Amino acid sequence: MSAPDKAAPDNAAPDNAAPDNAALDIAEVVRRSGIPASTLRYYEDKGLIAPVGRHGLRRQYDPAVLDRLALIALTRSAGFSLDEISGMFAADGRPHIDRHLFSAKADELDATLRRLTALRDSLRHVAACPAPTHTACPTFRALLASALPPPTGPRRPSGGVRPRHRGPSPWSVTPDSPPRPR
Repeated sequence: MSAPDKAAPDNAAPDNAAPDNAALDIAEVVRRSGIPASTLRYYEDKGLIAPVGRHGLRRQYDPAVLDRLALIALTRSAGFSLDEISGMFAADGRPHIDRHLFSAKADELDATLRRLTALRDSLRHVAACPAPTHTACPTFRALLASALPPPTGPRRPSGGVRPRHRGPSPWSVTPDSPPRPR
């Protein structure tokens, strides 16, 4: 008669999970991070992450890649570019956080929130406006006026007709001009 099987504790790792210090297969990184394999390969091409080797054709990653991916996800959601994010890692791969950069991004997000809050409030007003027509509503008129950027540069002549270009085409090839770049 065999001994009864012991129940696995609730916090036990699944059978296919790697031990805490072992390299993680790309599929395991996908499972734990929720980031598609194609994105992992893209991040690898951009130098944001690097595999520690391969097992057959499958990339293997150090478990620390999960923290790195979490920082990438956090900073991407805050609006940082991949180039900005790549500068957030020291040569040895550890995070190197520029506090001034994060403070500037927080200020930028504050400005965006103020702008979006004002837009939301205006849209709610327009949806519930008691004016007989939207064009009669001063709030709606102000919203329309702020929707377009201020005009810049010289304006076209009346009638909206673009002036015709005089002279040879900048792309024409003459015997003494170099060929057009491709």
